[in-house]
Amino acid sequence: MSVMKNVDNQYDYDLFVIGVGSGGVRAARMSANYGARVATAEDKFMGGTCVNVGCVPKKLMVYASHFSEDYENAEGFGWQKSRPKFHWPTFLENKNTEIKRLNGIYQGLLDNAGVTHFDGRARIVDAHHISINNKVVSTEKILIATGGWPTVPVFPGSEHVITSNEAFFLKDLPKRTLIVGGGYIAVEFAGIFAGLGAETHLSYRGPLFLRNFDQDIREIVAEELAKKHIDLRFNSNVASIEKNEDGCFHVKFKEGDELEVDVVMYATGRAPAVDDIGLENVNVKLRKNGAIIVDDAFRTSEPSIFALGDVTDKIQLTPVAIKEAMAFAQTQFLDQPHRMDYDDIATAVFCQPNIGTVGLTEAEARDQYGDIDIYRSKFRAMKHTLSGSDELSMMEIIVDRASDKVIGVHMVGAEAGEIIQGIAIAIKAGATKAVFDATVGIHPTSAEEFVTMRDPVSV
Repeated sequence: MSVMKNVDNQYDYDLFVIGVGSGGVRAARMSANYGARVATAEDKFMGGTCVNVGCVPKKLMVYASHFSEDYENAEGFGWQKSRPKFHWPTFLENKNTEIKRLNGIYQGLLDNAGVTHFDGRARIVDAHHISINNKVVSTEKILIATGGWPTVPVFPGSEHVITSNEAFFLKDLPKRTLIVGGGYIAVEFAGIFAGLGAETHLSYRGPLFLRNFDQDIREIVAEELAKKHIDLRFNSNVASIEKNEDGCFHVKFKEGDELEVDVVMYATGRAPAVDDIGLENVNVKLRKNGAIIVDDAFRTSEPSIFALGDVTDKIQLTPVAIKEAMAFAQTQFLDQPHRMDYDDIATAVFCQPNIGTVGLTEAEARDQYGDIDIYRSKFRAMKHTLSGSDELSMMEIIVDRASDKVIGVHMVGAEAGEIIQGIAIAIKAGATKAVFDATVGIHPTSAEEFVTMRDPVSV
C-alpha cells in the first residue's frame, strides 16, 4: 500500500526507527507500507523485550510452572498419582528455539515491507542524522522506540543479583530463590519459581504488593500465593547480600532476619532505555526518570524526532506500543491523523491464579464518580470440587450508579486474561450493568458469574 506523497529526496530515509521491539517494528513496516523509505537499527535482539526477555518467554515459563498443579489436581479426577520430574535444560532449549523462530518472523516482517535494517548501535548525530556502524545516514524523521531496561538499586552486594533478563537464561534451576519487588514481574516470577519446585521467598518494602491494582485483587492474590507455599515478606527491606564459598547467597534484611538462597532476583522497576543514543545532541526533553516527553502525536520537543512505547513511560504494555505505532504511522505517512486512546486498557498478570482487569479500581471509581455500586463474587471454581484444591476465584464489577455504566471489571482466577479480553470490548463499547444482566451466560463456566451477579455487596 503506497499512499505517501511529496517524498523529500534530500534525505536517505523518510523515517529511521531506533529499536525493533513490538512498537518499532510495527511503526517501521506500516510506514513502509504507506510508501515511506524506512530504516531500523537494533543492537540487542530482534523483537525487543516482549519477544526475548519479556511477555513471550515469561508466559511459556508460566505454562511450564503450572503443570505441577495440574498433575496434583488430576488425582481427584481419577488419574493415578505419579512423580513427574521437571527438566530445566529441555524447557530452556525449547523456549530458546521458539524465540529464535519469532526473531525470524520479525525480521521477515521488516524485509517483506522493504525496510532497511542495521544490526548495531544507532546514535543520533543531530535532528536529521543517525550514526550507525561507522556510517552516517540522513533521515527526515527519527522515531525512538528503545523500550525500557531493568534497574537495580545500589547497596552492599547488589552486584550479586539478577533481573528478569537473566532469569530467562539461568543455566540451572535454583533450589531456593528470593524475589525482591512488588509489581507484576515480581509476583509472576514468584509463582514461576514456586511452581517449578523452588523454595520461593518474595520480599516487598510495602504492606501489600501490586500497588496500583484494585484492593480486593491485591488481597486475594496474597492469600492465594501464600497457599502455594510462597513466603511473602511484606514491609521487608534487603540490607546486604554476601556470596558464600559454596556459591549461594546470604541475605540480610534491615528488619534483622537473614536468608540463604541460590538466586536473588530484583524486579523493582524498569527505566526508559535512553542511554548512549545521542540525545545530548538534540533538543529532546526528558522527565526526571529519563522518559521521553511527547505530545499526542508522539512528537518530542525536537520537531523531527518522535518516541513511543515504554521509552515514554506511559502505559508499559506491548499492545499499547503497537497501537501507538499504528497511530504514528497513519498520522505521519497516511495523512490520517490518529490519537491514542488510553482509557479502559485491559491487562493481565500471569501470577497463579491469574489476574485480569479493565477500567477503574474501586478507589479510583469512588474518587471520580462518587456514588458507585460494587458487585463481587468469591468462589471455588467447579474444577476444584474434585481436584481438592482450595484455590479461590474472585470477580468484581464496579458500576456508576447514576448512569448504570460499568466502569471497572476485575478478576482473579484461571484464564482471567482470556475472559477479561472479551469483557474489555463491552467496557469500551460503554456497556451498562443492565446489558450485563441481559446477557445469557455460558454454563458451566466461571465467566458466567459476570452476567449473574444481581445484588451489590458495597455501595
